[in-house]
Order: sequence, then structure tokens, then C-alpha cells
Amino acid sequence: MSGTLYVVATPIGNLEDISARAIRVLREVDLIACEDTRQTRKLLDRYSISTPLISYHEHNEQSRSEDLLREILAGKNVALVSDAGTPLIADPGYRLVERALERGVAVTPIPGPAALLAALSASGLPTDSFLFQGFLPPKKGQRRKLLEELKPLLATLVFYEAPHRILDTLDDIAEVLGARPVVVARELTKIHEEFLRGTAAEIHDALASRVSVKGEIVLMIGKSETQEIDDTPIEVAVEKLVQSGVSRMEACKTVARQRGLSKREVYKQINER
Repeated sequence: MSGTLYVVATPIGNLEDISARAIRVLREVDLIACEDTRQTRKLLDRYSISTPLISYHEHNEQSRSEDLLREILAGKNVALVSDAGTPLIADPGYRLVERALERGVAVTPIPGPAALLAALSASGLPTDSFLFQGFLPPKKGQRRKLLEELKPLLATLVFYEAPHRILDTLDDIAEVLGARPVVVARELTKIHEEFLRGTAAEIHDALASRVSVKGEIVLMIGKSETQEIDDTPIEVAVEKLVQSGVSRMEACKTVARQRGLSKREVYKQINER
């Protein structure tokens, strides 16, 4: 009989932010797969957990997934953790979960901290509808292109961003999205936790005045106050995205999302012409 794969959320900063269930599972499993064994060891030492660790990160995800599945299929229970927060949320783990499910392995989530939800809850921005996009593209052109695609959405936009790119990203937001409300949450649950609120330009100036910007960042952009009406024919909108380098399938998805349509409706309208 095969074991179970547990997807365990861990603290994003403050080590007290872990559930009793997560501590019990981490003690009871046979093996813990983690991004950085040194980082996870700090958490385990805090709670006197001696379970063996094995590295599982973006550079060995493919081969290590097979190794872990062999252990689980042999009857061992494995916990998957990331360095901080919930695994698979802008972190490795999808390949392992996907393959485990394909082979009939039980996958059990142990919920807990997630930086995007913690940031949203204290942001002051609307949370009735939000879109999480992970990390923004590092290149300026691609970043602006994505912001343009997301511009019409009536939803709060949530991203993770690296501190060395935050100023450039705020410049792009000001240029593409204008004076929408923006919130930058930095070092959540840690000693230097900070929320900066204002327009992208205002927050840019505040951060630019510092010697340096450090720490993990969640970037949130308030939703558009009014729906921008785009009367461009659907097939033209799709073709425009294709010419900019987007695959046809992705272009159809983008146009469908922007106009509140299903992908099937977009495909149908294109094929009818």
C-alpha cells in the first residue's frame, strides 16, 4: 500500500505561524522534501522535529519527483514544504503533485500561511475579486505587455516581486495603469514588516529615497474603477496579440478573460468568420 504526500504550509517569517497539525505531520512523516535543507532545519529545530530532509527545488524537480514517488509508492509518507508559505504558490511542487495523482497517490493539503493572502487581508484593497500572477516578468517589455493585458480586469492584481526590480516595476505600473491605488507589503510577519500605500509613483519615490530596498515583497494593484469598453472585433484583438508574439491559444485566453467570455465563445466567434 502506498503512502501519502502531504503538502504542508510553513511560516513566511515568524516561526510561530505554524499549525499544530503541520507540526504533527512533520514529526510523523518518513521524509520531508524541501527547497533548502538549511532553511527548513531552522523550523524543525524550533519544534524539536528530527525527520530526515531531502532537497527538492526548481533545479532538481524533475528527477527528484521520481525519487520521492518511489518512496511513497513503497509505503512511505512524505511531506512537501517550501522555504516559506504554501508549496506550489510561486514555488516548486506542481510536477510532484501531478505525478502523484496520476499514480493514484493520496495528496493531502495541510493549510497555513500564504504571503499573498496575508498581504491582501491587510492591504485595504478590494478582495471580492483578485488575480494572483506570481512573479512579474523580469524584462521591461514583457512586464509592460502583461500589465496591458491585465489592465481591463475588474480585479485587484497581486504579484510577488524581487526587491532589486521593484522600482522599475512601479515605473511600469505608473506608465501603463496610471494612478490606481497600489500597496507594497514587505517582510510580512517579520520584525521589519511594512505596508506602503499610495499610487505607484508615490511609492516609487518613497522607496527610491532609501539606500536600498530589501526583503520579500507582495505587490498589489487596485482594480480598475470602470470597465474599459473595447469594441475591437474579437478576431482582430486575437490576431494583434499573436503578432506580438503570443501563441494563438494564449491570445484567445487573454481576449476571453478581458471581455468576460469563455474560451469557447471566443473560438466560436473566430471560426464563424
